[in-house]
Amino acid sequence: MKLLSPRALRALERFNSAYPWDHNAHYHRWILRQLPRRSDRVLDVGSGSGDLARLLAGRADAVQAVDSDPVITSQARKMTPSGLPVTFTAADAMTGIPDGPYDAITCVATIHHLPFAQALTRFRRHLAPGGTLVIVGLSRAQTPVDHLLGAVAIPANAAMGWLKNKGRPAQRPVSMTAPTRPADMTFDDITREAEDVLPGVRLRRRLFWRYTLVWNQP
Repeated sequence: MKLLSPRALRALERFNSAYPWDHNAHYHRWILRQLPRRSDRVLDVGSGSGDLARLLAGRADAVQAVDSDPVITSQARKMTPSGLPVTFTAADAMTGIPDGPYDAITCVATIHHLPFAQALTRFRRHLAPGGTLVIVGLSRAQTPVDHLLGAVAIPANAAMGWLKNKGRPAQRPVSMTAPTRPADMTFDDITREAEDVLPGVRLRRRLFWRYTLVWNQP
């Protein structure tokens, strides 16, 4: 569904480029609210520039942060104070996760790069009993609800960019320089596969082209 003309879309892209902001970071505080106040070990999959991993370090004795991109992983190490209990590893999420178990696993804007059901299965195996899995993901718009949320997000996105940058053009933050790709699964597909792997999982469509998934290991 096309909501804007090509000319309007180009103008909007120029505006958003001038006033960038990180949609994923918008959900970081929400993620923290889903987790225990204190944990022994936490895993952040797709850690990017390490913004979330550094926040998690305030809640955990040790944080393992894994990302497949060695360039942004190197940047994350440089941006992280030496005293924080965070270890950054450049590795494939399907094969390179350091041994668990983990009290919490987070994954933001990454699982659509992976085979979905297999990734959920791997996360479940690394999660300690009573542990919490929190995912913020992307889905492909299909239903009227998806398109309505997308339509609402367009002006809200521009407004947020303007406000967060205080009306001044800015460079993209390091967190927005990681490789990206569009989502190919719809929210309904995601829900169906997630419920097969994680009984009792809770999913919800969100603003800014995101959905959330929360699951607790029995």
